[in-house]
This record gives sequence, structure tokens and C-alpha cells, in this order.
Amino acid sequence: MKKLFPLLFLCLLTQLTVAQTPGISRVDPTNWWVGMKTPTLQLMVYGPNAGTLTYTISYPGVKLVKTHTVENKNYAFLDLTLAPGTKAGSFELVGRNGNTVVKRSYELKARDNQPKGQGLTTADFVYLLMPDRFSNADPGNDKFADMADKESDRNSPYLRHGGDLKGVENHLDYLKELGVTALWMTPVLENNQPQTNEGGAMRSAYHGYGFTDQYAVDKRFGGNEAYKALSKAVHAQGMRLVQDAVYNHVGINHWILKDIPFKDWLHQWPTYTNTSYKYQPITDPHSAAIDRKVTLDGWFVPFLPDLNQQNPFVANYLIQNAIWNTETFAVDAWRIDTYMYNDQPFMNRCNAALQAEYPRMLTFGESWVNNTVDQAYYTRNKINFPFKSNQTGGLDFVLYSALLDGVKESGGWDNGANRPYSILAQDAVYENPNTLVTFLENHDTDRFFSVVGEDTDKYKMATTWLLTMRGIPHWYYGTEILMKNFKNPSDAEVRRDFPGGFAGDKENKFTAEGRSKAENDAFTFVKTLANYRKNTPALHSGKMMQYLPQNNTYVYFRYNDKGTVMVATNQNSTPIALDMARFSERAQGFTKAKNALTGEVITDLKTVQLPAKTALVLELMR
Repeated sequence: MKKLFPLLFLCLLTQLTVAQTPGISRVDPTNWWVGMKTPTLQLMVYGPNAGTLTYTISYPGVKLVKTHTVENKNYAFLDLTLAPGTKAGSFELVGRNGNTVVKRSYELKARDNQPKGQGLTTADFVYLLMPDRFSNADPGNDKFADMADKESDRNSPYLRHGGDLKGVENHLDYLKELGVTALWMTPVLENNQPQTNEGGAMRSAYHGYGFTDQYAVDKRFGGNEAYKALSKAVHAQGMRLVQDAVYNHVGINHWILKDIPFKDWLHQWPTYTNTSYKYQPITDPHSAAIDRKVTLDGWFVPFLPDLNQQNPFVANYLIQNAIWNTETFAVDAWRIDTYMYNDQPFMNRCNAALQAEYPRMLTFGESWVNNTVDQAYYTRNKINFPFKSNQTGGLDFVLYSALLDGVKESGGWDNGANRPYSILAQDAVYENPNTLVTFLENHDTDRFFSVVGEDTDKYKMATTWLLTMRGIPHWYYGTEILMKNFKNPSDAEVRRDFPGGFAGDKENKFTAEGRSKAENDAFTFVKTLANYRKNTPALHSGKMMQYLPQNNTYVYFRYNDKGTVMVATNQNSTPIALDMARFSERAQGFTKAKNALTGEVITDLKTVQLPAKTALVLELMR
């Protein structure tokens, strides 16, 4: 692929416009709305010799300000303004070239009142799933003969398995029972990608990160209408919808790349250049320009061409698409893939555009770094960086590593609970660390239960930390039923089908009857703690006070004016009697406590008995 790709790409960039009668075959965005706070709109008009036409629009309140012609005569970009009070309806986009007149209808819709742009708060518990691997409600859309990848085969871990959006909708009650308040799925937009040969195995783009059309939900998931139906069902449950954005790159089979508007629509290199995947040159004050350029402009992989967001037409296209998706599918928050590889001024502009239309919108990007300073760079922070990010949230990879290392270790000056303690102690660098999204695993990591050696005590302790610390916790599908595995030999091992989501499954883990005793114990543990967290403001949004870990114990409090919750963990293999005198600053005046997981009431708070390898969540009472 790397040797062939420059030739293939050169062919795309040197296409000559064939002498054809001008026409319009596509306009993006596919529609827009009246009543938006931002009055400007840029239409990308595509068709044979569409760039040779002279355009006019006659519709009350709509003004064509400027027409941009570009390198490829099959494109024109039209700058419009929509005046306040413009009515919903359709207008004719008219293009003329001599005696040729081309017309295309364009719709301005009225905005609906469905909840959207609600953002996320610390009261939320986000559930991440892969639609292809969760549940298949309609085998009729598993594969299509007119798509680049025509296969669907559950016997292969690398191919599509047929899960769809209706399958997700059918199990929202399961998520609700677990205590989930927000649904995040890996991307649902069209990935009409050919299979790729990776490591000698042919692999499908079932994960969704190679878009081929930003205005179409993949029909193997059910298409746009299935996504709208799922969104309505999610909101009817009182839950919120998170969409996964990919701005850095597109799939090699993207429709635009078959007839590209500009040479610099993508990042260009004399020969194929991959990103180094190194984040250090971006923030390093001593870094070389070439190292920064390779990190940011190098391609993620050969089959995911890298978009040039410094091209203003590319930037407008991506930003308007984010708003279009939010409005069309009632999206509440955005997770942003490969955040640190994007042009950061572009990301600020995109974030600001979403915030302008949806002030409560939360964006949380994936910047896979291993230290607090680099992580802070990509969100609102208090560090004197030359560039200031306006991202409202971010995925907390630094705490993720600390939670896993902390639960696996014990003893030592820096080990065990000292890991998360030390990371939380650095929260002063953020404007608001509570907007960070915390986690124990995701679709790109080893399964958490396997990482802790299938030790249920460690599983419960880390889960307790996740659901009682600051931030917005997210959960990876199936961990509540102890799904396990490592990425070896491939990512597919940590992306297995949810048992019971597919016809012919021998077990149905969506029901208590289909789960083993250990699985039900894990499910109940997560369910109890997640629902308690959701209903306890002191826990999910109160202040936090933590005490230095001592003797393999770690204690912290979440509190507000109306309640105090104490979290105490013991990583020793023997019980400990915890002397509460040390915690009088926060525990003084309380005489008893209720165990949030068992309901047991402790009537003497002079000492608290911590069983071996256990986490206690205690609601303090007077």
C-alpha cells in the first residue's frame, strides 16, 4: 500500500475536467436551518463543470455574497448569509453558463424542539459501544453488493459482524438499568471502505474511523433514519447522545477524493509520510519544525488520508458538518478522535462554532499522552502555553494509566494508590478538571478485567475509584459482565460481540438469567454504584478532599453543603481498622455512616473496619 499509494494519489490530483455539459450532482451541506445563531453558510456545489456556472439565488432573506471557483472546475463554493426572520422553505440554486441553465432545489428547514446540545456533566455515566459488535436487529442490512466491502462474517474477528443501530435501540433498557445516562458509539457515518491487508489478514472498517461520506450514516447500521430513531429513543429514556467525530482524516474511498477540489485538500508530501505518533514536539519549546510537521501533517496510516484543516474550505466543510450532525441527529456531546493530530487553531474554531449554537455542548478529544502538562495543553488550562485551547473537556489518559497501575500495585513510595493520588494532586493545571472524561479502558486498549488478572477485588476497587473520583466516567461495553481479552493478536480481541446480541448466540448476557453468578455479581456492583452516584450530588459534583495514602490504604471525601461521602480502599491482604481521628477535618460531627453498596449502617465512627482488598463507599450521617 505504501509503495502504490503515491501513484494512486497522483492520479486523483491530476484529473482533467472532461468537456461536459455543466450540472449539479451534489450540494453539501445537504440542507440547512433557519433560526441558527450564526448567519453564514458555505455551500459546496459539485457536478461536471459546476465551477464554470454563474450562480444566483432568489429567496427572501437569503443572499449570495460570493462565489469561489477553485482548481477543479467541478466545484464551486458559495458564501451565503441568512437574515434573521428568514422563513423555512426551499429555494432554487440557479447556475448559468451561456445558454445552459442548471437548477437545484435547496431546503432550509425549521429547527425542531428535540433536546440537543445538552452536553455532559459529572452526573453522567457514559457507555461506549461498537455498533457492529453490540446487537444485530436486522440481518437484511448486514452487507450490500454495491459497497466496497461486501462481506459480513461473524466467524472472522476482522470482518463486519452485522450489528446495527436498531440493535442498540432494542437494548436501551439494559443500559438504563445499569445506570447509564449517555450513549457514545464509535462512528456511525458511512465507511464505504475496501478491506485492508494488515499483518496478512484482510480487515473491514467496522470500527467506523474512515469516513467516505460525512452526510450519510452507514446503511449497514440502518442509515440516517435508524440513527434519528435511536436518538429519539435515547432522549425518551432521559439519556444523552454522544457522537464520535473524525476531523483529522477520511477514508481512502471518500467520494471527494475521487475528484478532489484542491491539491491541498490533503496534506501533501513528496513521498508517503506517516505521522511519528509522537506528541512531544507539539508542546516542546525546543522542538524542530520538521518534527512538529511530521506529527501533525503526517498521515495516520496510508488508507486514512490526512485533511489539511488550514485550507479554509476544508475547515468550513468540517465545521458545518459538525453542526449539521448535531442538528439532524440531536447530538448532545462530541468525542473527537485523534485530537492532538489536528490543527489546533482549527479545533478552537470548530469548538467555538459548536459552542455558539449549543452553549452547553461538551467536546472531549482523544489525546493519548502520558503526563498532565501535555494533557492540559488540549483543554482549557492555567499553563502559560503560547497556544490556548478552548476545548471544554478531554479524555483523561493520564488518570487512566494511574488507575490501572494503582490497582495492580501495592506498597512502595509511589506505587499503588499513590498513582491516582499524585495525578489528582496536579489538577490545578486545568481550568475545570471535572470536565475530563475518565475511564478504565476503551476500544483501543486491552480489556480492563484482563489487565487486572481477572481479579474481582481489583476490578471492584478500580471501578469504585472511577465512579467516585472527579470527572465524567465512561464505561466500555461488556465490562459489566466481565468481558475480557488482550489486543494480541489484534484489536478485534477486545471488540468481541456482546453475547446475546446476535441470532444464534448460546447465551444472552443482557438478562440476569443468561449471566453466570460472577457476571451477575459484577453487573450488580456496577449498577448499584452507578445509580447511587447518579442520585448523589455530593458524590458526582461535590468537592474532593484526598489524604495521602498510608499503609496501602487510600481515603478521600466527596462533599457539598448537603452531604458527605467517604471512599476508603484497602489494598492489603489483611483487614485494617482505620482510625478516623486523622480525617476529622472532613469527618468531624458525623456519628454514623451507611454503606452505599450494601445498605449496612455503621454506628461507631471512631474506627472504620476495612476488609482486605476492599473499597468502601460510605455516606456519612450525623
